[in-house]
Amino acid sequence: MSVKKLAPVIVSAVLLITALVARAYSMKNEVKPTSTATVDTATIDSAVDEQPKKAEKEMRGVWVSYIELDMQNETDKSEASFRGKFKNIAINSKNAGFNTLIVQVRPFCDALYDSKFFPYSHILSGEQGVNPGYDALEVMCEVCSQLDLDIHAWVNPYRISTDSTPQALSETNPYVIDNEIGEETENGIFLNPANKMARNLIIDGVTEIVRNYDVDGIQFDDYFYPTQDSDFDDTEYADYVETVGEMNCMSVDNWRIANVNTLICDTYRAIHKISDDVEFGISPQGNIDNNAQIYADVKSWCICKGFVDYICPQLYYSLDNPALTFEDSLTAWSELDINKSVKLYVGLAGYKANSDADEGTWLYSNNILADEYKTAVNNEKVSGIMLYSYSALKDENASTEIANLTKAMSNNLDAENQTTVPIQ
Repeated sequence: MSVKKLAPVIVSAVLLITALVARAYSMKNEVKPTSTATVDTATIDSAVDEQPKKAEKEMRGVWVSYIELDMQNETDKSEASFRGKFKNIAINSKNAGFNTLIVQVRPFCDALYDSKFFPYSHILSGEQGVNPGYDALEVMCEVCSQLDLDIHAWVNPYRISTDSTPQALSETNPYVIDNEIGEETENGIFLNPANKMARNLIIDGVTEIVRNYDVDGIQFDDYFYPTQDSDFDDTEYADYVETVGEMNCMSVDNWRIANVNTLICDTYRAIHKISDDVEFGISPQGNIDNNAQIYADVKSWCICKGFVDYICPQLYYSLDNPALTFEDSLTAWSELDINKSVKLYVGLAGYKANSDADEGTWLYSNNILADEYKTAVNNEKVSGIMLYSYSALKDENASTEIANLTKAMSNNLDAENQTTVPIQ
């Protein structure tokens, strides 16, 4: 193996071993630094002695996906047109009782902002790498500031392309420049969680947002390891085993968990090194057990200090879903010994309202979202909700459900004196 290849493997091994040590400490110990690795920032901080406190302001967020920001089919793709589009999104969300927008700004290893590391997204111009002539994230930050809305930048950390989206990658896409940082699967192309250069790229992209934009948070979604196929990262795992020795190595499953945990720890530390006013959150799958299939160590993220500031599991289930009910999933999350520094939010499935999803159980009532909201905020560990997604607010089929949710939130707004904003 060349020196060029061996050096990052050695450093990565140190990080991964440190990550494993971090998870082994007792509930009252702090992980002591053993190297310059940043994994040791994740510590368990008396989760049992002091339960998480509710946030002073109840989180009422709306996810705004890249699809809802899409300008490709617009005749007018100018900054003024995008500003008008997003302003309507922001005003409609505020009028419905929401106080935070979670906007997708890096969907495909690209950027809806002026980035040193990623090409402009095809979402704005129709072609990845083409400058749309404006900075969409800057516009969104300005609009949210004007309307007194918080804004969290939503990042998909690993995805490069899926299902031929985007149709073509720019010559300035990091994967095109160096394809060793990613891997192709039957479902698409993804950055390799085992690759240190890929991890640094993700973190660099996050820190440039924190430094350059007036955001209140950074959020990763639920895409982590894209496959359990052993071929995906067998070369990196073999290099790791060769470096530390077969007697000292982790299993491939624990090694993959450590790869993801290293990214999460390093991202958390990088953000807070710049600003403690910007929160870092993750929105994992709602079924806790399913997260293990993508090597997302959600229990550690909740229990240990130094991974996240908030976690928002996607509890996209009806109250009567035969496979898993909303209340059973919420109970599973709220029964975790969540660290006092970590806020628990709940993701609601606006997109399923009045649909035949979950074996038709969303048709049982038009108060499901409202009832789920009440159940969530009445739980002492829950500090608010996030709704997926903005399109549900404009879906006529879901209008009664959304109206009832809005009414339920309005009844809980005494401290905030929410006012309606006219659409201009």
